[in-house]
Amino acid sequence: MEATNLCSAVLSDALDALGSLNQCLSSDIRPLDDSLVLCGRARTGIYMETPYKIAENENPYELEMTLLDSLKPGEIIALACGNSEQIVPWGGILTMAAKGRGGAGCLTDGKIRDANFIREANLPVFHKGFAPMDSGPRARIKEIDVPVRIGGVLINPGDLVFGDIDGVLVIPRQIEDAVLKNAHDKTSLEKVAIKELQKGAHLKDVWERHKVL
Repeated sequence: MEATNLCSAVLSDALDALGSLNQCLSSDIRPLDDSLVLCGRARTGIYMETPYKIAENENPYELEMTLLDSLKPGEIIALACGNSEQIVPWGGILTMAAKGRGGAGCLTDGKIRDANFIREANLPVFHKGFAPMDSGPRARIKEIDVPVRIGGVLINPGDLVFGDIDGVLVIPRQIEDAVLKNAHDKTSLEKVAIKELQKGAHLKDVWERHKVL
């Protein structure tokens, strides 16, 4: 069962119904393009600030390259930066690398740059702001494919990440099937409820019949 035809609101409701009340990321992580939907499995990386210069023959992007070059179609790059004001992990070149490998987007609590280029590339990117700096002399990825925390939510490699204009949430693999079934069922009920409301039905009566709101 897929999530691509759903929305973050109904998926959040489905998570709530299963007792997972803390899967929505903080609201300060926003889409670069409000019209695009982020949906895919997480490939994770943790950044750290590095207050030293790049040494001769050092490649400060080594793990970054490893992560992008191993990306599989439908996967999302999820980069934890600890809300740093110095770390800018995503830009135009990485966007094209991700698109070229069939990646589904990027999620980060760091800054992004090359915003207009990314918009034109039509890749969903959710971020915490803009800055023109290069990450090279300021930060490194210290680990990839490990659990990370972004926007207050734990993301394990392979978890389903979904984001739209309303926000971003994470669906843990162990409850994914139940969440998606619940969300699809609720979507079907909402369509019925909306039609009844459009015909003038009372909200209380619709609620009592369908238990959706």
